[in-house]
Amino acid sequence: MIFHQPKGPGGPIWFALGSFIAVCFTVAAIGGAITATSVGTWYQTLNKPAFTPPDGVFAPVWNTLYMMMALAGFLVWRAAQDEVRRTALTYFAIQLVLNLLWSVIFFGAKKIGVAFIEILALWVAVLLTTIQFWRIDIRAGLLFLPYLFWTAYAAVLNGAIWQLN
Repeated sequence: MIFHQPKGPGGPIWFALGSFIAVCFTVAAIGGAITATSVGTWYQTLNKPAFTPPDGVFAPVWNTLYMMMALAGFLVWRAAQDEVRRTALTYFAIQLVLNLLWSVIFFGAKKIGVAFIEILALWVAVLLTTIQFWRIDIRAGLLFLPYLFWTAYAAVLNGAIWQLN
């Protein structure tokens, strides 16, 4: 049948994929709106280490990472069953909340030290999510690796900015 819509554990495949994309990019949009309040003002006044990338690098990198997160989440949703899926997607949700919380703390509240502690927790959450995803679908784990590395880099950058200010 040409118009047959394959179904996964919760309904049509395209609806599930769209939902993961929507959730990830909603977090991105909220975090971006919070970041925008300070990135052109307060953030520009901070002392930054030499390894700070140009401002124009952040949006493309984060957009790519959010798409990869969405695809990884979708793959896990399709591949896993019941409790295994629930556990993995709980880790996924926790890391998304921590991801957003970092923007709130760093750019919204301008608390660089607190943001550093929070990003360490985010890195652990991303690591645990990566491990869970890898066990369920290696492609999902691979899709999370760049995010894990970027979060580590962001943590080092956050720590250096904290030390310099």
